[in-house]
Amino acid sequence: MATLSDIRALLGEPRFNWSDPAPWTALEQELGVEFPADFHEIVDAYGSISINGQLYLKHPASHLLHDLGTMIKQDLEFWREEDMAEFLPSRAGTGPGELLPVATATTGEMVFLRVPDEPSSPWRVLVQEMDSPSWTLYEMTFGEWLLAYLKGRDVTLCARDRAPDGPSYEFLP
Repeated sequence: MATLSDIRALLGEPRFNWSDPAPWTALEQELGVEFPADFHEIVDAYGSISINGQLYLKHPASHLLHDLGTMIKQDLEFWREEDMAEFLPSRAGTGPGELLPVATATTGEMVFLRVPDEPSSPWRVLVQEMDSPSWTLYEMTFGEWLLAYLKGRDVTLCARDRAPDGPSYEFLP
């Protein structure tokens, strides 16, 4: 399983390093779901960032423009619309088997976490391509998926053309 140290080795030292659980607790209570530990740990370390000028991660304690909770609620509403729901393999939401939107990309992809059917089952990553009606489910955790992306592997998003000198990140304005 990918760890924060594996991510740090490729992406660089995190500079956000959030430690107050209050924003996560409030968001998890509001949504009725507990985020997977690896996603929580990575976002707490790095905050609201752009990776390779392509992939956007957001933190629940960030200001409104880059707030994870606001993004999730807006995206859930969008993906539950009748004409958009058909582009996903299951319903967007926070219940077992549903898809929770957690990241976006400038290249037209939406990254979802698939809520496990059973509490003991692992979370998985699904990437939906907005420019086509296709999606890909990755049998890996968010940390494993992000590590594959940072290594330039094909996980629907491609980093090689965006990070010729290696992965990098910057805080969202």
